[in-house]
Amino acid sequence: MTQMHLYEGLPLFGTGIVLGLALIAKHALLLVKPAESQAFLKTFPRNDKLGQVLLGFGMLWFWLLVAPPDKGVLSFLSMDLGEFDKIKNVLRIAVPISIVLVGLSVKEFLAVRALGLVGLMVAAPLFGAAFQKPVESRLLIPIYVYGLVIASLYFVGMPYLFRDLVTWASASASRWRNLCLAGLTYGVAVLACALLFWKGY
Repeated sequence: MTQMHLYEGLPLFGTGIVLGLALIAKHALLLVKPAESQAFLKTFPRNDKLGQVLLGFGMLWFWLLVAPPDKGVLSFLSMDLGEFDKIKNVLRIAVPISIVLVGLSVKEFLAVRALGLVGLMVAAPLFGAAFQKPVESRLLIPIYVYGLVIASLYFVGMPYLFRDLVTWASASASRWRNLCLAGLTYGVAVLACALLFWKGY
């Protein structure tokens, strides 16, 4: 019998609270401190040090997914990759090497590419928490995650779009405020559904 992976056992209730609070906190900060937020986001794409930190975090997370199943605490995220299970040994070596090579050689928009990688890693546990739960409002999480995955793929493959998106969003105070309020509202909706409908799931 195959053991359930950690992602499959994540509670919808707890995941909803964490996601809702994260969205509220992020968009509230962007709304309250627009000048500082815009200045950070405009310089973020070329922040190589932060990019290396995010890249290392994302690659470490991926390595834990392909870690050997008999290594104690290092194996807590190890998962069955089905037909690709046979190449886990290769991935365990290739991932650390790629961390070093990418961190040293890819200087163009490294931070955005690394952010995209982390976004893709975040998607799986969020999907797992909402999978097959018997409440319609759970769809708030997959809807958010689909947007996250699409954005992350573009950030990895076409990272200059992050810069263009920030430029567009910060072009006017009203546009920035409306986007922040939209994200804040979505976070409140997720948190409210978690507290009202997702207990026990």
